[in-house]
Amino acid sequence: MTLSLAALLLLGLSVGPRTQAQAGTLRTPSIWAEPGSVVPLGHAVTIWCQGTLEALVFFLYKEEHEGHWDVHFPEKPGNTAKFSITYMTDTYAGWYRCFYRSPTGLSEHSDPLELVLTGVHVKPSLSAVPSPFVSSGGMVTLQCASWEKFDMFVLMKEGEPRPSSTLDSQRHSRGHFQALFPVDPVTPRLRWTFRCYGYYRHAPQVWSQPSDPLELLVSGPSVDPSLPLTGPSPTAGLEKYQKILIRVSVASVLLLALLLLLLQLQHQKKCCNSGALHPEAENRALRKSSGSGSVAPAREETQYAEVREFQPEEDTQKDRQAVASEDPQDVTYAQLKSLNLEQETSAHPSSQAGEPPAEPSMYAALAVH
Repeated sequence: MTLSLAALLLLGLSVGPRTQAQAGTLRTPSIWAEPGSVVPLGHAVTIWCQGTLEALVFFLYKEEHEGHWDVHFPEKPGNTAKFSITYMTDTYAGWYRCFYRSPTGLSEHSDPLELVLTGVHVKPSLSAVPSPFVSSGGMVTLQCASWEKFDMFVLMKEGEPRPSSTLDSQRHSRGHFQALFPVDPVTPRLRWTFRCYGYYRHAPQVWSQPSDPLELLVSGPSVDPSLPLTGPSPTAGLEKYQKILIRVSVASVLLLALLLLLLQLQHQKKCCNSGALHPEAENRALRKSSGSGSVAPAREETQYAEVREFQPEEDTQKDRQAVASEDPQDVTYAQLKSLNLEQETSAHPSSQAGEPPAEPSMYAALAVH
């Protein structure tokens, strides 16, 4: 019984006449959509209607639909009503208005709200003519084009709830369809990012998928700090790229320096491992370091060869036996002066003539080395 009475009451409210006095005494409601009035296919959206605290019931009206689209009874006193759409389809696309009833009568209808569905048709392309790089105060033309035979194209600027412009489609000589949108003089203090859509006249609230975003890069003087900014600088992306490039370059230089250091350490390690001298080479080095610096190694070896050649064979055999029985440290004659060697060498011919050598043991010791 209560439901029937409520239904009759609503019917009476919807068809009851409103006098000019009743409408003039109530505040005109406002209507909006959250998160926005352009809704992708399958997403949720909420329509809000705001009136006065005295509102008893809110009505949502959709154009081209008979009767009220939805009705909301506030559970507690309030001046807003919430109408939820959980899954957006083309059924919900269209124009909406709302009004409310208070104890004093019915309010006026709100301003219209256009609820648009996107993502139904293929997306168009968006480009800047001649280039997306624009000087401050300059103008640019944006071209929205598609091979789909759309009747209309819509240009949307990021951050704005309503379309920036809507133009008829024109067929290009190459066969595709397009619209050219002139953009007002641009300034660096704003962010200029756009998308475009296409649609058909028989379904003006059913749009295509959005084009890829196009950002205009504006060059000009620095921004006055006292002016409020509506968004990040258009060159923020370029600055971020430069910072990343610098970091990568520094990391590459450090890595290269570390690699060179490791190679150098490895090379030094190899040199140390192969730097141990052969015993015979050590003996030669010892003779060079202890002997006179004025005698060349080649001369010393030559003198040794000469002494070795003129020594008698018998004395040589005796010397070998004597050296073999002695400790190697006792027969190290590297400290012999080259002058003594020359004297002994020059005295050798006289020994061949019949005179025995003055010190035969000296030549035997040299034969060991």
